Amino acid sequence: MNRVFMTAFLFVLLAGLFSAYEFYQNGHAEVQAGVDLRLGEKVYGENCVACHGEKGNGRGTSASTLKTKPRDFTTGIYKFHSTPSGSLPLDEDILRTISKGVRGTSMLAQLHLSQEERSAVVQYLKTLSPRFREQKPGPSISIPLRPHEDKGLISLGETLYKDAGCVSCHGSGGKGDGPSAEGLKDSWGFPIRPADLTLKPFKSGTDPEDFYRTLSTGLDGTPMPSYADSLTPDERWNLVYYILSIATHERPRGMMGLVGEETQGMMIDMRAAMAGMMGGRGMMRGGGGMMKRDMKEIMKDKMGR
Repeated sequence: MNRVFMTAFLFVLLAGLFSAYEFYQNGHAEVQAGVDLRLGEKVYGENCVACHGEKGNGRGTSASTLKTKPRDFTTGIYKFHSTPSGSLPLDEDILRTISKGVRGTSMLAQLHLSQEERSAVVQYLKTLSPRFREQKPGPSISIPLRPHEDKGLISLGETLYKDAGCVSCHGSGGKGDGPSAEGLKDSWGFPIRPADLTLKPFKSGTDPEDFYRTLSTGLDGTPMPSYADSLTPDERWNLVYYILSIATHERPRGMMGLVGEETQGMMIDMRAAMAGMMGGRGMMRGGGGMMKRDMKEIMKDKMGR
């Protein structure tokens, strides 16, 4: 492969990845019925194994290089879900994470995969844990309409932030430096730091409803509890508005606006694409995905930015 071709290839690959990254912020997908588990296994093997491992235990070849460890699917424990704390996620919850990614981590939006492929992966992931055979997910929590933001709600939220014990982990200023922050571990024994709530974007999403959902469900597998039983819906909204009021800084951005370990995730995805270039795998498949657009069209778009 000569240098000119390699340069052109990498440029188009980055363009495709950037297109997927841009789209996931507004992308939406619904779970489709009748997915093919064989397709899900194939797509998982081509796009997910590097981080999550062949058996789905989070021990892929790239996992050791990542500060935020890939999810161990064999336990059936998912951080981001719309069901009550401790419950299995809904299919839509898993699909949302695959489609939108997790900001600041190596888990990028996988919108180079078609909706059929993403839905198939959801079903395949469920085969990796016996929990999905033995249990059913709880009902999705209700997210009431957000109230109109005002200084009074923010002030009430600040009081709740202290009274609910948020200071213990997240610190009085929300920087993740509370007295209990040191030594925290997740359910797999990995060190974990409380989120710095002064920095955007948040892992769970960009909308206030995303943060309300996190307060209501907690983050399973982490020390972050659910406040569904201890705070009323109004109080949770007050707390949401206070936290959003202190989130006044943006995380440092690297190439293409990526933050944190997203850059590493980009490199992992690029390696997967390169590995599949000759075999028609992953992002480089001829019939679909992010590379289905005409190369000249993509380059024209990116050169015009």
